[in-house]
Amino acid sequence: MTRWSNIRVAALFLLPAVVSVVLLRLWPAAIAVHQSLLAPRASSYSLENYLYIFTDPSFLNSVWVTLLFSFIINPLQIAAALGLAILFNNKLPMTGFWRTAVLLPVAIPQSVSAVIWAVAYRPDGLLNSLLQLVGIGPQRFVTSPEQALGSIMLVVSWIGVGYWMTMLIAGLQDIPKSLYESATIDGANGWHKFWYVTLPQLRRPLTFVLVADTVANFLVFAPVNILTGGGPQGSTDLIMNQIYTNAFVNGDQGSAAAATVVLVALVLVIVLIQFRLMGDGSER
Repeated sequence: MTRWSNIRVAALFLLPAVVSVVLLRLWPAAIAVHQSLLAPRASSYSLENYLYIFTDPSFLNSVWVTLLFSFIINPLQIAAALGLAILFNNKLPMTGFWRTAVLLPVAIPQSVSAVIWAVAYRPDGLLNSLLQLVGIGPQRFVTSPEQALGSIMLVVSWIGVGYWMTMLIAGLQDIPKSLYESATIDGANGWHKFWYVTLPQLRRPLTFVLVADTVANFLVFAPVNILTGGGPQGSTDLIMNQIYTNAFVNGDQGSAAAATVVLVALVLVIVLIQFRLMGDGSER
């Protein structure tokens, strides 16, 4: 085959992916930017919607809550996923069963998971019953401004940790056994092997998990909408819930589009920082 024939064949295979990216990613993004610049009281493009959301206490609160939510839940989820990956990567009895049990919530729609946890969080639900067994009184969970965000974090982690665990198990299985054997010969203990062998070799899988987990947690919506609706007192009002409220409850498409653009920009900045921090030391 000639060079141009190869290019045509490659383009043919790439065409479905390119069309999908344009229709499902680039086109909606362009529409969001366009709508965000169309203010109801302006005859042309303006920044009125952006000026409005950055003076709106509800939106500013949602930014703060989202940042707090992400900065707490990301390291907790990754630490839990890494711990489970290391545990299940060993030859344990019924390892396959336990892996499946941890991964199973990923296959359940988030809306269904939220309904299940709504039952568990009830005053007479499973969690309060378990707490009562150890002498702890009933907790309010999603109806408490102090506990609601933590309760959402528990639901989101129950859903997502199994998926990140699977990614890290794949990374662990790619680490050459000879590295651990060499470390053992050199007298390294378990902690030294983890710090000097496992973590450096997991740099790329960990970078993927960190970035994907960050994006996923910035886009959390269903658990918040079903369990708390952003309350109580705005304590769980993540940006995605604020965008939904502006667009479909208040009917303010312009400010919702502006909030969407701000959300995407915020995620891109944080992801770029993560790539920089997780980059190879040789690149610095």
